[in-house]
Amino acid sequence: MTPAAGVALDRRDGANAFSVSAARRALTEQFRAAGLDSPELDARILVGHTLALDHAGLAAASARILDAGERTTIAAFADRRLAREPVARIVGSKEFWSLKLRVDPTTLVPRPETETIVETALAAVDTGGSRLRPLQIADLGTGSGALLLALLAELPNAFGIGTDTSIGALRTARDNARCLQFPRAAFVACDMSAALGGLFDLIVSNPPYIASGDIAALTPEVRDHDPRAALDGGVDGLDYYRAIAAAVPALLKPAGSLIIELGEGQARAVAALFAAAGLKTWPPRADLGGMPRALLASKATTAPR
Repeated sequence: MTPAAGVALDRRDGANAFSVSAARRALTEQFRAAGLDSPELDARILVGHTLALDHAGLAAASARILDAGERTTIAAFADRRLAREPVARIVGSKEFWSLKLRVDPTTLVPRPETETIVETALAAVDTGGSRLRPLQIADLGTGSGALLLALLAELPNAFGIGTDTSIGALRTARDNARCLQFPRAAFVACDMSAALGGLFDLIVSNPPYIASGDIAALTPEVRDHDPRAALDGGVDGLDYYRAIAAAVPALLKPAGSLIIELGEGQARAVAALFAAAGLKTWPPRADLGGMPRALLASKATTAPR
């Protein structure tokens, strides 16, 4: 793959020049030929990251000539992407809910569909009153802190605790909270809710939910780069839902809400687990792809939305 990247970046705009726009075109062509899902976006992000330019900056600098070091860096990034390393892992960050979050090998890369959990949680908060009221939030299996930090960005008087078994992930989440200047976030090492006490207004989670036997069939970007512990939900993918169903009723305030991410085809089974634990569930909210993604559960019999 290295020669392919090198050949692409040997193309010239003019006699002896290689421009920003030419680099973007070259990478886009390579990525499209390799069957990558978003070749133009990937090319833009990688070239922009190399040059420390945002979308508008890239457009303004489209005719600028790249120096040899810049061409070498872009070619190396292209090689990594062609090897199916996710763009977010190459650049070390991912935007989630308009927040720039650092990611590393200890964390999942936050997915756009996970924003459905934030939307559902905020809808539940809005039904219960003002977003300015003090709220206690728990994020079980916080990873990079994406869910917790997105909620704290919208709820200025809330306090949140994120849990994870990975010390590395907790360090990353703390760094993200520090960079975003969110002192209202704390993080604790434990298995889901094992170290939590007290009652919460809102509990959210994106737990591991891939059946163990299905992991080998995932895309290389996920299978080879996301931490397995953040993917593997046991033989049927439901292990962590069972643990959450057992623990959450004792942690929710009477009017509190649990919002949890679902994997494909899991809505009915997860709802049954929560119902058996004494929680009321409502039809899940679909993500932008139309898949049932966010399941809302509570102790209350009236939907908090």
